[in-house]
Amino acid sequence: MDPMLRRPRGRKSLTFSVKWRSARELPGRLPLWPGGFMEAAASRGNSPGEFTKDWTTAMNGAFQRLMVVGFAVLCLGSGPVACASENRTAQAQAPSEPSAPAEPAVWVPFIPTPTEMDLCGEAVPLGDEEVWERFDREFTIVVYSHAQVYLWLKRAERFFPWFEDELERRGLPRDLKYVAVAESDLQHTAASPMGAVGIWQFIPATGNRYGLNAKGVIDERYDFEKATGSALNYLKDLHDMFGNWALAIAAYNCGEGRVRQELAQQKVRDYYSLKLPLETERYVFRILAIKAVLSDPARYGYALPAGAGYKMPDVETVSVRFPATVPIQAVADLAGITYREFKRLNPSFRSSDIPSGTYLLRFPKGRGDRVAEGAEALAERFKPRAVVHTVRSGDTLSGIARRYGVTTDEIKRWNGLRSNIIRTGQRLQIQR
Repeated sequence: MDPMLRRPRGRKSLTFSVKWRSARELPGRLPLWPGGFMEAAASRGNSPGEFTKDWTTAMNGAFQRLMVVGFAVLCLGSGPVACASENRTAQAQAPSEPSAPAEPAVWVPFIPTPTEMDLCGEAVPLGDEEVWERFDREFTIVVYSHAQVYLWLKRAERFFPWFEDELERRGLPRDLKYVAVAESDLQHTAASPMGAVGIWQFIPATGNRYGLNAKGVIDERYDFEKATGSALNYLKDLHDMFGNWALAIAAYNCGEGRVRQELAQQKVRDYYSLKLPLETERYVFRILAIKAVLSDPARYGYALPAGAGYKMPDVETVSVRFPATVPIQAVADLAGITYREFKRLNPSFRSSDIPSGTYLLRFPKGRGDRVAEGAEALAERFKPRAVVHTVRSGDTLSGIARRYGVTTDEIKRWNGLRSNIIRTGQRLQIQR
């Protein structure tokens, strides 16, 4: 007997039951999709109560036979590839043993922070929890800054010998050399957005106060030799003013006026208890961290191979007098060097010309004498042609200077003027 479709009453969902009178009546062919099987059963018109067996049993038997036949066909048609694919699938579905956590490719070592430090021979109170944490922060930043530390080590070979000689000559602590590291990373051409320049980062006013000319085309703040002398004199004055090196170094960063004001308002006498601008609060601790690493780099895993550091150029310094303005390129040609090399050795010159005057210039060994001897002839070759300007009504010294592309100071110097006052009919010499 054929199966029959029955929908029980009172239910929204469909359920199907199929009954067979005997196993012989089990259909030999069944549709491969359940819906087709149901439709075939319903189309025979069997009554609902004719069957006693659940249709699911019949479906199981039929589909078992179909799966056996189908799997055999797949294996015969696909060959070993299909069977191997089944095996791989079975293996992939099998539960795997829990694996141990993978070892990291690289371990980042923990480097302990020093527990004792001094700055210029003065003990740092690292037993104070807040002081310790402030130092620990800066030390951690510095000690893990691998590229920066190696650049410091390379540049230190160029500048530290010079600094140490100057410090010893003045009787000052050797730790002061680390101030230059914190200020400029030992780059003598460094410039900040706030107008501080050079290896010691002088602003114009302080530089001028300590003898560094920063006017016109000359800026001696870029001259590391002159700037070093000025910086050490300034630090000594700050120490004399505040009585200890931590406050002196803080004042170097934010100015002696600010430190003096905060000391008076907060009624404390030491740097570590003083509330200052954030940059200055971190400044002394950064110098301490730099000292810790650079004074004993091997302790923290840094090893600069012999010969890897940057060397001071082998130069000679000569006094040269130029009677007139000359192009730097012409001076470089006379010395047998490039324009770039001249500027590297003499960074104080901020334009492409050297104004008339006498200068101490650096040249590679054996090149300076030829410049000193040939400077006068060189200046004559580039000596400007003088013109005479007769002052007319309405003329001003600044207007005349703009017209000829010179400065008012140059016009005054050429004509022996002490002020900017000129009169109609006056004849002025203009060097062009």
